[in-house]
Amino acid sequence: MPDLHPDLAILAPLLGTWAGAGAGEYPTIDSFGYREEITIGHLGKPFLTYSQRTRATDDGRPLHAETGYLRLPAPNRIELVVVHPTGVTEIDEGALSVEGDDLTIEVVSTAIGLTSSAKSVTALSRSLHLTGDQLSYRLAMAAVGEPLTHHLAATLHRQPG
Repeated sequence: MPDLHPDLAILAPLLGTWAGAGAGEYPTIDSFGYREEITIGHLGKPFLTYSQRTRATDDGRPLHAETGYLRLPAPNRIELVVVHPTGVTEIDEGALSVEGDDLTIEVVSTAIGLTSSAKSVTALSRSLHLTGDQLSYRLAMAAVGEPLTHHLAATLHRQPG
C-alpha cells in the first residue's frame, strides 16, 4: 500500500476496519438493531476511502451499504462524499477537531442527490467521535416528509489486522 498522503496525517487514527453494534429508529419505521463494519483506507492520494455494510441483528439479513471518500479541504474542515445503493448521494461538510487522542467529526449535508426512484431524503447530519480503538457515531436524517431526526447510533471497535 502506498504511503498515506501527508495532508491526511491527522486522520491516520481512522484507518482500518471497525465493527460493532448499532440501533436505528425513525418515525416511519420500526426500531431495529444492526451489526456494522466500516473500512477506512487510502490510496496515497489526498483522500481516504470509506466503505460501510450493515446486517440485521435478528436474522443477519443485509440492511444497508454505502461507499465514499473523506477529504480535508482546509485545516479543521472535512468533507464526506457518500453514495448509497438506494439512489441517494450526499455531500457533507463540516468541522474536524482533535484534542489529545480524541478526534471528532461533525458534518451536515450541503447537497443531496436523488435518482427518480429514490425515497425523498432532504438532509443528513453525522457526528463521529474516535477515542483510542473505539469509534462511535450518530446520524440524523430528514426524509419522507419528516424533519431532521435522529436515525442511527453505533459504537464500533478497531478490528485486528
